[in-house]
Amino acid sequence: MEQLDILVTLACIIGVIGAIVQIYPGLLIVSLAVGIWGAVTQGPWGWAMLAAAILTFIVASVGKYILAGKRLKNAGVANSSMMIGGVLAVVGFFVIPVIGAVVGFVAGVYLGEARRSRSGQQAWQSTVHALKSVGLAILVELFAALALSAAWGWAAWMT
Repeated sequence: MEQLDILVTLACIIGVIGAIVQIYPGLLIVSLAVGIWGAVTQGPWGWAMLAAAILTFIVASVGKYILAGKRLKNAGVANSSMMIGGVLAVVGFFVIPVIGAVVGFVAGVYLGEARRSRSGQQAWQSTVHALKSVGLAILVELFAALALSAAWGWAAWMT
């Protein structure tokens, strides 16, 4: 195994972990590593993996927002509540190490929906829908990172 293959393997592992924990851009790391491998390797497998890296990143990045947004819209969660959740997630990330972003997001969506609906029960239901949508977006990114990593592994083996 060449040094480049070892570096891409490590980047894929780090990227898949990033797709799960969502602290750093996991799919971007996998896509860049595989794309660079493709550009350096060249040949049919290299160019195919460069194209696959670009397409996978674009489709997954757009797709996760479309799927999550559609789910949120169908559940009736307001965009303003999601914005409040996002702002408090950033604040929470710095205030409470490790779990602060999740706590801030949940609190923000709940507060935004409670303000909007004037019902704690409705606010909690909307918060659960928001969490499920975030989970769906994470799964889309994770699947894309795993699929691209597996495709690269096959291409590296074939070259």
